[in-house]
Amino acid sequence: MWRLPSLFLVLFCAPFAAGQTPLQPLLDQASPGAVIRLPAGDYAGPAVIAKPLTLDGQGRARLFGNGRSTVLTVATHGATVRGLYIANSGESHDRVDAGILLLGNQNLIENNVLEDVLFALHIQGGHHNTIRANAIVGKNLPLALRGDALRIWHGQGNRIEGNDFRRARDITLANAPDNRLVGNSLREGRYGMHLIFSPRVTIEKNRIAHVATGIVALYSSELVIRANTIREAWAGGGAALVFKESGGALVAENEILHCATGLLADAPLNTELSLRIVGNRFAHNAIGLAFYGEAGGHTIRDNRFENNLTQVFLSAPKVGAANVWDHNFWSDYQGFDRNGDGVGDTPHELWSFADRIWQELPAAKFFANSPLFELIDFLERLAPFSAPHRILRDERPRMR
Repeated sequence: MWRLPSLFLVLFCAPFAAGQTPLQPLLDQASPGAVIRLPAGDYAGPAVIAKPLTLDGQGRARLFGNGRSTVLTVATHGATVRGLYIANSGESHDRVDAGILLLGNQNLIENNVLEDVLFALHIQGGHHNTIRANAIVGKNLPLALRGDALRIWHGQGNRIEGNDFRRARDITLANAPDNRLVGNSLREGRYGMHLIFSPRVTIEKNRIAHVATGIVALYSSELVIRANTIREAWAGGGAALVFKESGGALVAENEILHCATGLLADAPLNTELSLRIVGNRFAHNAIGLAFYGEAGGHTIRDNRFENNLTQVFLSAPKVGAANVWDHNFWSDYQGFDRNGDGVGDTPHELWSFADRIWQELPAAKFFANSPLFELIDFLERLAPFSAPHRILRDERPRMR
């Protein structure tokens, strides 16, 4: 082991047949700006990077924690960690035991494999870091006992790109504005992405599947949620997209398939806090869109509503009365297009008939869309027992 006068440090360590090489001494001896290329082998953590340097496992080095703490802590600015296999963090939620803990700014974490870690990546007060092309598999624990695949607390300007997250609990952003999550894959989790007091976050081109809920936004305004695919968000009656007091968001070009509810949102008192729901596809969900709260004022335009068991659900009459519906495609539209301009000759209207039964008596929802309910709904449409209420009116329904 030696130190070169240049910026490149190459370490050659003798193999240990029955042990691991401690990583911390190698980090301590490196100069700021050094590049540490680890030869193939097993290394022992926990370890702390306290100076700007590059730690490169070259896809062959493995770093193991002691099973009682965080494996690798980056407590500096401008460091790079790449090509490492990292495993065996602790299991304490109180300590937030993680695979990698980032405490600084402008660090790069790329092309690593993290496995058997409680909280895989934890950014605590770090800004403008890049997390790119990592593969993460959480601990094999019951869902409620797992940690987050990614947690950002009080960090902004971070870029999370092209990572594969699997078997973790959530991706959580708390008090974390202006971050970007682009091109990631998330499977086998609870909340795909959970935003709390985190405005102006961009979530784009991600793939989320087999989770209880896809993306949940709580008190997080001006989000951009674009071109994501969310599938099979079923557990616990979950929804693909949930908005609570999170107005001013753009929800565009997403594909929502086979979920309990495609989008669930409150209807804010202030129309400036409304959502723009544009160009999405909601297909084969139990409920396409669901609204609760006040009259609202969301704009729902140029979307495709295909074969959802219930296209749109309102928690009570007049909820969402101020919503704007325009130029959407409805698979259950029953009008014609005689002039061939691609727009239906008559507006598409959706009324609440027999579905009021299970809306007012939640236990009856088990029978929704059953043959008996279909018969009751048919009779209600022929001769309503009481005046139905209109859910929506789309003046220009698309035919294609």
